[in-house]
Order: sequence, then structure tokens, then C-alpha cells
Amino acid sequence: MSVDTAAIETVNQDFYTAIEAGDLDRMTEIWAEDSADEQVSCVHPGWSLLAGRSEVLRSWALIMANTTYIQFVLTDVSTTVLGDVAVLTCVENILTAGDEGESSFAAGKVVASNVYVRTPQGWRLWMHHGSPVLQGDDDEEDGELEH
Repeated sequence: MSVDTAAIETVNQDFYTAIEAGDLDRMTEIWAEDSADEQVSCVHPGWSLLAGRSEVLRSWALIMANTTYIQFVLTDVSTTVLGDVAVLTCVENILTAGDEGESSFAAGKVVASNVYVRTPQGWRLWMHHGSPVLQGDDDEEDGELEH
């Protein structure tokens, strides 16, 4: 594993740890700054595109304020470094407090793409896109389409 890949995977884990801990200060450190011509972006599962650092961080503040418990187990992590840009894809296996509060739990799966950029401060998150994986009761083989 390259030094860059290790650094990216560490910051990626920090991203999920910040969500779990409701640590908005750490989340703010992880996201890149907008530039004059370009803005960071985020797509939460089921949400519209959020563009711009302030809008993205506001969304995380709302999520953290309204989440009593969340835990991520990442699988299928794949990192590709292309110069000063890196793409990390993974499966987020998520456990959250259910509708009945902390006495119940709900599980879900999201496929995420996280794009990181190299900055003077190290690797920072530029784009997060999470897409829910629909799970049927039949536990169909991954990739099989129902007709």
C-alpha cells in the first residue's frame, strides 16, 4: 500500500468516525475548502446535490443533530490515486437507532464514492456520493436484476 493510499484511507476512516461521534469540528477539518472556481459537493442517499462547503457542512450538522446512534462498518474499500486526486469507493454497512429510539436498531447498506484532493494540509474530502442499496427479502444474488 502506498503512503498516499494509507493517508487517504486514514482520512476516510476519520470521516466515518466523525459521523459516528457527531463531531462537526472534525468533519469541518476533513472537507476541502471551496476554490474561486470550484465547490465541494455531497449527495446523501435520497437527497439532491449539495454544492458548496457551507451547504455541505450544514447538512452534516443537521444529520448529526438528528441521529441518536449510527455505526459504519466499511467493506469493499478500493482506493485509486491519480496524482493530486484520489477516488475511494466502499460499501457502508450502517446500523442506526430505529424508529423506537435506542431500544431498536435498523440496518442499511450504501455504496459510497469519496473523492479526495491533495492540499497543503494533506488529503481532504472533495466529494461524497452515497447511493442506497435496495435489499429485498429474498436476499437475491448481488447484481441480479428482477424482471
